[in-house]
Amino acid sequence: MVARSEKGRIRTAIVGSGNIGTDLMYKLSANKKFEVALFAGIDPSSEGLARAKEMGITISTDGAEAVFEDGNIDVVFEATSAYVHRSNAPRYEQHGILAIDLTPAKVGACIVPTVNLAQNDDATNINLISCAAQATVPIVHAVSAVTAVSYAEIVATVASKSIGPGTRDNIEEFTHTTSSALADIGGAARGKSLIIVNPADPPILMRNTIYCVTGADVDMDAVRISVEARVAEVQKDVPGYRLVLEPFVRDDHVMIGIEVAGAGDFLPTYAGNLDIINAAAVAVAERRLARVNT
Repeated sequence: MVARSEKGRIRTAIVGSGNIGTDLMYKLSANKKFEVALFAGIDPSSEGLARAKEMGITISTDGAEAVFEDGNIDVVFEATSAYVHRSNAPRYEQHGILAIDLTPAKVGACIVPTVNLAQNDDATNINLISCAAQATVPIVHAVSAVTAVSYAEIVATVASKSIGPGTRDNIEEFTHTTSSALADIGGAARGKSLIIVNPADPPILMRNTIYCVTGADVDMDAVRISVEARVAEVQKDVPGYRLVLEPFVRDDHVMIGIEVAGAGDFLPTYAGNLDIINAAAVAVAERRLARVNT
């Protein structure tokens, strides 16, 4: 049964009042399909909680406990940390709440919407892996759709100001789950991910460099067509997602560059890493809503 507000919107909760959760709050609040019924964290001095209060959203410093106390939440977006979500996930399931996990906990089905969302419609816990995975797995998958990829490596560079303490605490899980996704979802035989947290001021936009080992006989025209089509798909949800280094062959591998500019809903446009994962979260929730209504 779907919990709806008086205006017919899906009642959602966000747990985690850091950068990701706060940016998501703005995106969901602007979406007429959803109501942010609860915004919960654990830090009373959180800027995210203060902003939510100003917007008239119910806030709590009790974290996930506030979700269970509400008793009428249909979808929870967890933007805390991997170890926190691993603890909360079984309780969300017991309460019949769809959990969309924005941490690298890798508890539920790992989803990149443009690649494998349709194959996981029945998942009750959805893991969005990482911002780097959301930016790069679609490209690796586009290449592997054309030719065998024996190894994929990505380097994600994000502005230091765009990531909070939760993401910093999760760097090890971040790299591990992203590496796995390059193979499990992207289609490479093996994958490896690296993240660079750049302290430059003014902050840089999110940049992602993708290497796919394909061999020397790859059909580059087919690769370019496949990659460009996938970029266009992602851009439907993230307009700031763009190809900045077109596919080209160097030795035995294809190189591609992707840049992500944010919408500036919370942090300035340099925080494209927030947009790419939060757009994925909204896409997952919208598809689930569409299923309920059919």
